[in-house]
Amino acid sequence: METYLVGGCVRDELLGRPSKDRDWVVVGASPEEMLAAGYKSVGKDFPVFLHPETKEEYALARTERKTAPGYTGFSFHADADVTLEQDLSRRDLTINAIARDVQGNIVDPYNGQQDLQDRILRHVSPAFAEDPVRILRNARFAARFAELGFNIADETMALMKSMVENDEVDALVAERVWQETERALGEQTPTRYFQVLRDCGALARIFPEIDNLFGVPQPEEYHPEIDTGVHTMMVLEQATRLSNDTRVRFAALTHDLGKAITPKDELPQHINHEERGVPLVKALCERLRVPRDFRDLAVNVARYHLHYHRAKELRASSILKLIKNLDGFRRPERFDMFLLACEADSRGRPGYEDRVSTKPKLLKDAFDAAAAIDVGPIVERGLKGDAIAMELNQLRIRAIKQSLPND
Repeated sequence: METYLVGGCVRDELLGRPSKDRDWVVVGASPEEMLAAGYKSVGKDFPVFLHPETKEEYALARTERKTAPGYTGFSFHADADVTLEQDLSRRDLTINAIARDVQGNIVDPYNGQQDLQDRILRHVSPAFAEDPVRILRNARFAARFAELGFNIADETMALMKSMVENDEVDALVAERVWQETERALGEQTPTRYFQVLRDCGALARIFPEIDNLFGVPQPEEYHPEIDTGVHTMMVLEQATRLSNDTRVRFAALTHDLGKAITPKDELPQHINHEERGVPLVKALCERLRVPRDFRDLAVNVARYHLHYHRAKELRASSILKLIKNLDGFRRPERFDMFLLACEADSRGRPGYEDRVSTKPKLLKDAFDAAAAIDVGPIVERGLKGDAIAMELNQLRIRAIKQSLPND
């Protein structure tokens, strides 16, 4: 029985990066021997055990065989005769197929260290094509390591394209798509994730609402980048600079979906694209089973982002209506996230990336002024029911007016 540290933790150690999880492979052992040694069985599909003291995961070395389409269509063989090299051969990328024994010796049968040095994301074997989730994972790794200069090997990109052409991506289930996408949104360069998916053709199959934005023109006066898809990636990049919250980044990504369905005779104008976009955002979130808090913010940003851009033109009553539509008084953090996503939209244009806007402060000051109104004195005056709401409304409007700049 031999144990090896494997996968991401070894890769990150070699890159000099911190790693959260440590995964182990056990060679030359049976499930019975693991249980006898005090390990606790937790694997559902194949033998995985928790160490009795560290609680780290130890998986028996295994091989796998494709039995059906999709990422669940595999049968596994885990036995004492499976070698470490056989186990590593089933992994997705060479940089994830490196192991280290308990003495610290590196085992690298697929030249992962060289690919780390050359900054290459390369598949281990043709078996990569058997699991469509690996397209998403590879795109996510591209987003994670973009800052280090990693690129996808030409032959790996060609393989990913063939997987799309062979309809393998159609077997992906919503939960896995969202899981990988949410993790990608949390990386330092999430735009790279969507660029890779577009390069291999998967974006059109998985996120058609986003893919359809590319090639759609906008007025050059306001959008020097012209292309709506390019603008969307620039907005996501700015959202990444402004916030670590993946909900803000997702809302930035989906804020302009309505522009993809603007009638051709109206282009490059996009009148009412906000309301046109709302059903598209909802459909995307429904299809991928996106959590409600992501969906709600994305819908609000799609519907109301032009209110943000026209903040200086809004009357106090319109600002109050915006706050209430965003459920800002009950969910002030949602109002703050709305401002961040909209500011990312404002900065997501060439020449605007570092421009500081006065709109966030204007709307935040208005919100703070309205939120500071205490309903207690209104109730003490004996008002009831709708009268309370009307009076509170008027006081909030007055407070917002006083908060607005005179110019």
